[in-house]
Amino acid sequence: MAYPGSSLVLALLSMFSSLVLASSVTYDVVSLGAIADGKTDTTQAFVSAWTKACASVSSATIYVPAGRFYLRQVVFSGPCKNNAITVRIAGTLVAPSDYTVLGNIGTWLLFEQVNGVTISGGILDGQGTGLWACKASGNGCPSGATTLEFSNSNNIVVSALTSLNSQLYHIVVNGCQNVKMQGVKVIAPGNSPNTDGIHVQLSSSVTILNSKIGSGDDCISIGPGTTNLWIENVACGPGHGISIGSLGKDQQEAGVQNVTVTTITFTSTQNGVRIKSWGRSSNGFAKNILFQHVTMKDVQNPIVIDQNYCPSNQGCPGQVSGVQISDVTYQDIHGTSASEVALKFDCSSGYPCSGIRLENVKLTYNNQVAQASCVNAAGTSAGFVQPTGCL
Repeated sequence: MAYPGSSLVLALLSMFSSLVLASSVTYDVVSLGAIADGKTDTTQAFVSAWTKACASVSSATIYVPAGRFYLRQVVFSGPCKNNAITVRIAGTLVAPSDYTVLGNIGTWLLFEQVNGVTISGGILDGQGTGLWACKASGNGCPSGATTLEFSNSNNIVVSALTSLNSQLYHIVVNGCQNVKMQGVKVIAPGNSPNTDGIHVQLSSSVTILNSKIGSGDDCISIGPGTTNLWIENVACGPGHGISIGSLGKDQQEAGVQNVTVTTITFTSTQNGVRIKSWGRSSNGFAKNILFQHVTMKDVQNPIVIDQNYCPSNQGCPGQVSGVQISDVTYQDIHGTSASEVALKFDCSSGYPCSGIRLENVKLTYNNQVAQASCVNAAGTSAGFVQPTGCL
């Protein structure tokens, strides 16, 4: 027997469910004209999907089904009328193989001034091999395009996304707040030039979790103006490691602070955990940095601070880095070095590194104790530290 008023309750529930279903809209790029053959230009279909999703007053999903979708540059601009747009990708987005199409544009897929965007799944194929070959030949080549960039945006989520063979950087976070990346894969060969995995700058509250990154440059690079960055459970290699910097390129520069890098494995990388700054005047800084629970496997330079960075000796010979590096902790770092000097602190003579702390560090070279080198660095050691005698 029905309870009194139960029919009214059911009617209200049905009405509520209908409202919820109606409040979220989905735009399938194929229904908007995209053809998944990897050859037909589908740029306009993606622009149309974004325009509709951005104009929606309720939450919206852009759906990319299985298949390969050829795209030229797409700029996904906000602000939008809602703060909950999901781009759900089951297929692969393919950049032009002709690198001149994107080579001087800067970014292939750009999200700017958006709030509450989630990208879930999919593969981004930057098709960068042609540009890499051009650069290797020494011919005049464009600099190349970043595959995916978020600029001046907030509350971004990137989940289970794969970025393959970018021309330049794979993913850039610039001028953003509250960004979470998880389950990201970056795949590029170790000899691919300037293909940083994830680059963060001028951003706060960025989290990078449970990701696997292999590239021809830094797995993760941390630029000026980065604060409250958390990196956890990342496998890096091939590549140049996880780098703070390079800092101090500009005289007036925002600093880097409150960075945690934890539970990382580096495999056959050029560097492990690195901080580097230009050897010239700057008011930049890096402070309150924690590197912990790190495994090194045949890493060329496991722990390094380099404050004399001066590529091609242009613009800085004979100068001293003005970047102040302080309160950096290395905790529970162990494994094997591919070079005899596993720990190298080459700090500024004008602004020496201070507050460096080594705690439970064990690095070996050819099954023997590795060496350490410290210049203009002050700090303390605790627990078991090998190599010893540096601070």
